[in-house]
Amino acid sequence: MSIWWSLHLRREAASVPLARRLFLGTMETAGVDPDISYDLSVALSEACANAVEHGGDTAHGAPTEAYRVTAYLDGEKCRIEVADSGPGFARTQSVRPAPSEAENGRGLCLIQELADHVHIGNKPGVGGAVVSFDKILKWRKDAPLMAV
Repeated sequence: MSIWWSLHLRREAASVPLARRLFLGTMETAGVDPDISYDLSVALSEACANAVEHGGDTAHGAPTEAYRVTAYLDGEKCRIEVADSGPGFARTQSVRPAPSEAENGRGLCLIQELADHVHIGNKPGVGGAVVSFDKILKWRKDAPLMAV
């Protein structure tokens, strides 16, 4: 069985825990192992926080007030995508650990540590950043949506 959902959220700090709670509720209802759900929810929180902080100034100077979160549970895998309409990532930007004294800059590295596959890029044509990641799922024994 597969399910997916998509949220359009305001670029406000309060949207991050909302997205996380909705995701965790979906994973619990589906019967996904809590440790896997937790790892993915932390990664989701980091991606949403990046969209809230950096996803608002477009190349045309008009701020955008929303970003999108989409989650897919398909068989043995969960894929999450967070997309905004901001300036996107610089072509030369690479994901590297932040200096130990830095107050931020660890989110993308954390996502890479928690997920199995990560893609960080820009939306073609229209601009904006896209962070997508997936992880192989483990299921509780009583999982109603367990892949067969």
